Amino acid sequence: MVCGKGVKNSAPYECELRKTSCEGGGINAIIRAMNDNTISAMMSARLAEPFGSFSETLQMWSKAQPDAIAIVDDARELAWAELVGEVERLAARLIETGLERGQSVAILGTSSVNYALVFLAAVRAGGVAAPLTTSASPDQLEGMARDSGARHLFIDDAKAAELGPDFMADLIRVPLEAIDTWMAPPGSRAPDYKPSPSDSFNIIYSSGTTGIPKGIVHSHKMRWLQFASTALSYLEGGFPVRSLASTPLYSNTTMVGFLPVLLAGGTVRVMGKFDCARWLENASKDRTTITMLVPVQYQRLMDFEGFDDYDLSSLILKYCTSAPFSAELKREVLARMPGALVEIYSMTEGGVVCLLQAHEFPDKLHTVGRPAPGSELKVLDDKDNEVPPGTAGNLIGRSATMMSGYKNQPGKTSEAQYVDENGDVWMRMGDIARVDEDGFVELVGRSKDMIISGGFNIYPIDLENELASEDDVAEAAVIGVPSRAWGETPVGFVVLGKGARDTDAILASVNARLGKTQRLSALYAIEEMPRSHIGKLLKSELREEAAARIGD
Repeated sequence: MVCGKGVKNSAPYECELRKTSCEGGGINAIIRAMNDNTISAMMSARLAEPFGSFSETLQMWSKAQPDAIAIVDDARELAWAELVGEVERLAARLIETGLERGQSVAILGTSSVNYALVFLAAVRAGGVAAPLTTSASPDQLEGMARDSGARHLFIDDAKAAELGPDFMADLIRVPLEAIDTWMAPPGSRAPDYKPSPSDSFNIIYSSGTTGIPKGIVHSHKMRWLQFASTALSYLEGGFPVRSLASTPLYSNTTMVGFLPVLLAGGTVRVMGKFDCARWLENASKDRTTITMLVPVQYQRLMDFEGFDDYDLSSLILKYCTSAPFSAELKREVLARMPGALVEIYSMTEGGVVCLLQAHEFPDKLHTVGRPAPGSELKVLDDKDNEVPPGTAGNLIGRSATMMSGYKNQPGKTSEAQYVDENGDVWMRMGDIARVDEDGFVELVGRSKDMIISGGFNIYPIDLENELASEDDVAEAAVIGVPSRAWGETPVGFVVLGKGARDTDAILASVNARLGKTQRLSALYAIEEMPRSHIGKLLKSELREEAAARIGD
């Protein structure tokens, strides 16, 4: 192949990466002339760069494989050329209707292809994708939308009917189901946008909180550093990249099964509400190779009666994050589901990233692994002094993938950070942890959930493990409640199995094994643990439940 100046280039992808045109028909002609190996090399070089544009990378894939399927849901599927074409048309219309560089685009509804298109179009137009948590209250949703500074709100019909026509009526409201009639005409393109590393890419709003959730801002550079290397590893792995994304697109968790897959030129299936049978049908039919599931989804799949009837042999890589993942469940998943199992520990805000290659370390399943390359951690006491190895304390961490800050809340941003003597910024992870002699991190509990009873620190996970060891307990959680005598006292909640003893008998059995300062003051049975849409246990709701029962 001959480059624009007539100089023969031994690596034609290097020419393409650095020029917008060459002799003989420009980029389109160059890419059409390439074989699969050359395209893979070109895109690998692209993803290996220290910073790049998501939108430009997707455009390159659309030229390299226009007819390959990029994204699919139960209603429709789009090839790569169609995906990029519709993103361009949406981006053009966003700008035509007033979107300014750095301005948010709010998205509210169940995950779908159309939802994904709006997310990608917001980024392509130079705006900021701002997906809103569907489980939030109307007041919280309005607060998030106002906080984001959005001019546009894309909302699906179900949520629009629930919230009514007056919800955010001063914004440009577009039904997600009707974006094809709203976007610019076929062939339209948005003006060129070259993101700077510090430009905001998206805002992810925290879940499971009271009041207005905080908006966690991620930059283009943060997202590139986070996901380009993952996409590169997929290309180097040489396997078909087919992802099944079954958690909501408003969740940072879902981005692991969405953004790097598209950067790698793969196929993403977007699911709405999670359902075991549908997940298994899709994974089997699509020959899914990559998936991200939260622990409660893994548990439901393991408990699903027909699980072993489905062919999941194509699975190569399974991720898990967002909530505690018990060693017992990891062990069962490893035994019954093909492919590697990788647990990711971090926060939406960033900080340390820990990885547990569960398939490689069967004796470390009680941990969340070791810090990933480029991540650092420290364990501090309550006075911010480092503690000796093996001692539990407050976890802080840092890496290249940290948030820009909380939207409009510099004070909250400062509270979430720890600045060391050198002026380096670390994130307070909010977890109590200990690091073993091999560098593996074991989480003891959330710092806000630690119970101080009679001056003694009680870690809920220790009590939860004791409850879970009882044969008739399916699931357990422990919280602290106010106590006149002790300041706080631990109270347990359990989901019981079939034929279980009463809670008094279980309480007596567990307390007999606990130290005097740890003993549970009460134990309540509930039908189901309260969880967010991505499976996080909502202890705030358990505290309300405990207060109501104690009050009774």
